[in-house]
Amino acid sequence: MRKLSRAGLLAGLVASALLGAVPVRAADAPTVFAAASLKNALDDIAGSYAKAGKPAPKVSYAASNTLAKQIEQGAPADLFFSADLDWMDYLARKDLIRPDTRVSLLANSIVLIAPKDSTVAVKMGPGLDLATALGSGKLAMGNVEAVPAGKYGKAALEKLGGWAGVKNKVAQAESVRAALLLVSRGEAPLGIVYATDAAADANVRIVATFPADSHPPIVYPVAITKDSANPEAAGLLAYLRGPVAKAAFEKQGFTVLNRAATAAQ
Repeated sequence: MRKLSRAGLLAGLVASALLGAVPVRAADAPTVFAAASLKNALDDIAGSYAKAGKPAPKVSYAASNTLAKQIEQGAPADLFFSADLDWMDYLARKDLIRPDTRVSLLANSIVLIAPKDSTVAVKMGPGLDLATALGSGKLAMGNVEAVPAGKYGKAALEKLGGWAGVKNKVAQAESVRAALLLVSRGEAPLGIVYATDAAADANVRIVATFPADSHPPIVYPVAITKDSANPEAAGLLAYLRGPVAKAAFEKQGFTVLNRAATAAQ
């Protein structure tokens, strides 16, 4: 009985040790709060990072404004990957990121999209008229006061003289991917999304691309959060700046900038 008891005790200790190892491994996995438009690229990058023997990153996707507010409220994120400079600046002003880790990593463009079978045509340029093309339909966009793609879209429409004609016809979505879905499902005849979003959905087509000078530069910065205690965070950030990630970003249509932030930002 004594031998059995010792054997049982040993088995219990081994089992406890094995079970205890699980949360330790999970804790090593860095958590990334990333703009919804990064999903396709970051899913690929997270997979390749894990194949390289690193803890698979846990990525939470949403609009940049939503994620920044969650971090402000104490949500546990190791990296923040924003779709614009404004929301990274917002966290920087509140001392919630490590400024020495901040990198302006990517650039993008915004486009006007329609369902793939649509025959609508729009002349892009000054005097832009989307109201006629919309008819009784809605223009799908991210929230124009908070979601980066929505803010860029509104700025472009104002610059080109088209905002007044559509401001009462806008279906404001919680993220750019939600706006994309409205058009993809045929629930909106037109939408404004990133070029990378349009490329990721076979059910939409690009009607026109907004001129780069019609809106602020579309820059995606990334940084480690102030409260991150995860030693894997720096390694993942370095990986995001490396050649494997660069290929994945470019495959989705992003332009890789990979430049450190300046004080002016």
